[in-house]
Amino acid sequence: MIDVQNLSKYFGPVLAVNNVSFQVEKNEIVGLLGNNGAGKTTLMRILTTYLPASSGIARVAGFDVMTQSMEVRQRIGYLPESIPLYPEMRVEEYLAYRAKLKGVDRRQRAARIGYCLERCKVAEVRRRLNGTLSKGYRQRVGLADAMISDPPILILDEPTDGLDPGQKAETLGMLRELGQDHTIMLSSHLLSEVESLVQRVIIIRRGHLALAKKLSELETDDVIVVEVRGPSDQVAVTLRNTEGVAQVTPKGGEDGLAFFEVRTHQRQDLREQISQRLAKNGWPLRRLDLRRRSLQDRWNEINNWDEFTAAEPISRGSTAVTT
Repeated sequence: MIDVQNLSKYFGPVLAVNNVSFQVEKNEIVGLLGNNGAGKTTLMRILTTYLPASSGIARVAGFDVMTQSMEVRQRIGYLPESIPLYPEMRVEEYLAYRAKLKGVDRRQRAARIGYCLERCKVAEVRRRLNGTLSKGYRQRVGLADAMISDPPILILDEPTDGLDPGQKAETLGMLRELGQDHTIMLSSHLLSEVESLVQRVIIIRRGHLALAKKLSELETDDVIVVEVRGPSDQVAVTLRNTEGVAQVTPKGGEDGLAFFEVRTHQRQDLREQISQRLAKNGWPLRRLDLRRRSLQDRWNEINNWDEFTAAEPISRGSTAVTT
């Protein structure tokens, strides 16, 4: 449903999006992550035809965002970072106006407006002026606007921003249900929120594509946590010499205890082999856990990448870092 190939965007001399490529499948919920200024909003604005790309290709629902922008707009619902509501219009009046603009059939318009009011939990403020709404209500009216024409693709920039915990839970539940029949791309700063909702995650780091994988693929990189009473250097050698072990990382220790993280080849569970080798050397085993790296672990790794730390926003003509 979304196909991005070698997409770049300059703002004057500054390269905000640098040679990004990824695909999003039909009825997939995708989380777009990155620090402030990473290029998330710029990327979303290109996909929604709000901004032109400097180079590369982006197709949404099979249509090119540059040459077929009207076809793209008819198939997306967009919740921007700042909700552009008309403050002098009432909520229901505004949604009726937006439904007309988006070509919702007149015979179905009232039912669709009622559905979105109820689904987005704004029916109770349907007669209030947009200008008097709290940030949370404005956010939900914006979401109702994005849904009003029942588009196959929803692109949502921080959809839970400004919502209280209860409202966030309701919105996430609604998005999870919508994901059964819609393709959804959303941005968020809350990793736990994204991890509970999406099937695929895309991480942008200073305009570069740092990661684009399904969450199920992230879980393939397991870590065995080892806590043992024994000489750290000798334990490390024993662990490294265990067949199937790819990497052993010391994590410190105290009072004769040594801590390690062990990564294995091809997702092997080597806990029994490790236990036997340590016991054979007479080293008491205190802990042996199989832990899957979380999205937070990957996020921390990406944001600690040395090749990015020295780079400010890249200027035109400079050498780009690729991942």
